[in-house]
Amino acid sequence: MIEAYGLTKRYGAKTAVYNLSFQVRPGAVTGFLGPNGSGKSTTMRMILGLDTPTSGRVTVGGHSFRSLPNAPRQVGALLDAKAVHGGRSARNHLLSLAQLSGIPARRVDEVLGVVGLQDVAKKRSKGFSLGMGQRLGIAAALLGDPQVLLFDEPVNGLDPEGILWVRNLMRRLASEGRTVFVSSHLMSEMAQTADHLIVIGRGQLMADMSVREFIERHSIGFARVRTPDGEPEQREKLVSALHEAGGHTQPEQDGALRVTGLPLPRISDVAHGADVRLWELSPHQASLEEAYMRLTQGAVDYRSTADQRAGLHQPAPGTVAAGTAPAPAGLPGGP
Repeated sequence: MIEAYGLTKRYGAKTAVYNLSFQVRPGAVTGFLGPNGSGKSTTMRMILGLDTPTSGRVTVGGHSFRSLPNAPRQVGALLDAKAVHGGRSARNHLLSLAQLSGIPARRVDEVLGVVGLQDVAKKRSKGFSLGMGQRLGIAAALLGDPQVLLFDEPVNGLDPEGILWVRNLMRRLASEGRTVFVSSHLMSEMAQTADHLIVIGRGQLMADMSVREFIERHSIGFARVRTPDGEPEQREKLVSALHEAGGHTQPEQDGALRVTGLPLPRISDVAHGADVRLWELSPHQASLEEAYMRLTQGAVDYRSTADQRAGLHQPAPGTVAAGTAPAPAGLPGGP
């Protein structure tokens, strides 16, 4: 188990992480989410003893990382897949790591097989693609057969088959009772991989709950409604009637309507009262991505400027772009 207590990290006047407390429990895949610059990498570096907290503490199995005996056998991590000597072969890279930790050489060949690099084990890593480098980094994390694993963007550069393999690997490791902590920006992948989520923004905890609870709490369910194709007047009548009943409608790309503010039975009654035939009326839950964007929209530090060539206009100096929220007063690490 990973446990953080009041974890804070400052770099001069910049507060990267502030008073962060959470637990990463064994037997589940815990996703670690947050916008760029939110403090995820800094937090992972503190867990691994690479950065020292300004205040607070973080433990792995009840001990700080630096006090763990033979830490590589207890904790495996992938933070930077490029941290490999390009002149070494994949096997020699792993063999040097194994020798430093007293791990048998046969384990090197085992993990090369696990990540699918056995056929290129003798090739120099400088010729590896981004995806192959990720696989080598995952092999290094698995080398000591640790009970605690941290992965930062593990599917970066992988093809669809590789992404599926990583997803299944994470879930298998968790099913074996290991602690699996995964940072990623791919919401669709986290939705299929993670059981639990820890979300931070500007260095502070924003959510710590199951994926299902997160989506339910930070999104709005909706109904998909479709009227007969080729009868636009039916659609117009329905939109008008739904608005009168207090509902809100939004067109979908495939011609259906997204309706919020009304339960399904009420939508059906409204359509019947307006003498509108329905081809579809179905409930839908928002995606993890939509829930995440809804929660973190006010904690994003980096936003695109408007593109004048597209006919858009940049907001005047000192104004806040539509759909954004200024940082709460006094929030550490805010702009």
